[in-house]
This record gives sequence, structure tokens and C-alpha cells, in this order.
Amino acid sequence: MKKGELFIVATPIGNLQDISFRAIQILKEVDLILCEDTRVTRKLLNNYEINNSLASFNAQSEIKKIPGIIRQLLSGKTIALVSDAGTPTISDPGVRLINEAIKNDIKITGIPGPNAAILALSISGLPTDSFVFEGFLPQKKGRQKKLKYLADENRTVILYESTYRIEKLLNELNEYMPERYIVVHRELTKKFEETWRGLPQDILKQLPDKTIKGEFVILLSPILWKQ
Repeated sequence: MKKGELFIVATPIGNLQDISFRAIQILKEVDLILCEDTRVTRKLLNNYEINNSLASFNAQSEIKKIPGIIRQLLSGKTIALVSDAGTPTISDPGVRLINEAIKNDIKITGIPGPNAAILALSISGLPTDSFVFEGFLPQKKGRQKKLKYLADENRTVILYESTYRIEKLLNELNEYMPERYIVVHRELTKKFEETWRGLPQDILKQLPDKTIKGEFVILLSPILWKQ
């Protein structure tokens, strides 16, 4: 029996027009689409008149659902994995599934597209020849150690942060690296997209006048970099 194929499909991070023709075609053709939140993905599919089967696949259910997904792939099914926004497996579930597919010699095909980290880097004005992606910092254990380590990093650093912890992170950056130039992007590609640039203390002064909602990408300049 011919094995199926697993497609890792990048989807928009905000603006629904930021999706490739190829991604739309794959989402139409596969037997099943795995997604973090079916409500979020259904909005995207409805926008492009894609009527396909959805199944939730998130951090809580990943381990439990992988065996069944692998069985479907081995039986010849084609499956697409998407995240709520951007490129799957980048600070999102999916790495375990990919590793199991590799172990079972199942073909894996990536459909490239939006990624918040790379987009933020490309418009930051910071060095792009060498950078490090750290995603979300540990919420508790290891957080201070990581911040102290990043304080000495001489590459551009890319971080993700949520609405609920952005002010905390900026205060920590002001404590551990107050002279570091940073760039803060909010709601990239969306209607209320905003960008702040400067020292942590400068950005902290601006935030109380703003409604702090949405997803954030924060970039730290290399330690020796000067604007």
C-alpha cells in the first residue's frame, strides 16, 4: 500500500491575503487538515471557499493524537498541518508528529509562507546576517538565567511575547540590558499594526498610553551594535 503524505502549510499571521496559491490548493486537496483551533482555521478556509475536514491538533492533544494520525498516513491519507498563524512547528506544536513521520518513512512536504519572526527581522533595521530565535522565554524556571545569557548576546535576538506578559518582559529588559536598543512589533500585518523602537525605558513610557493587546515580536540589537 502506498503511504500518504504530510504537508506542513504556512498560513497568514493576520492578513488573510498573505497565503500562497500553492497553500490554498493543498488545503483543498488533502484528506484532512490538522489545526490548533478549528474555529480560527475555519475562518481562513471559508474566506477561500475551502470545504475540507478539520481536526484539532494542539499542545494538549499532540502526544495522544499522533499514533492515529500516523496510521492514517500509513494507510495512504494525505494530511496538512497548519497553525493558528504563520509557519507550523515554530513555537507551535508539530515537531513530534514530524519526527514520527520520519521514523515511518512518510514523505513530508513544506509549503512555505508567512513567519512572524522573519517578517519582524526584515523590517527591524537590525543586523540580519546573524541572528538567534528564542521564541517565548520560560515563564518561571530558567527565565532569569536566559535573560542574563541574552544580555551578552552579540547577534540580533528575536523573541515572542503575549499580551499578558509584554509589560513584564520590557521591565526585565530594562533591568538586565537597559542600554540595549530594541524593536517591538505588535499585531504584524493586521489593521492595528504598530512598531516601537528605542531603549526599553523609552518603550515602557509609551505603552501606558496604548491599549496593549495582540501578539508581539521583540527584537534585541547585538550588544555591540550602534544605530
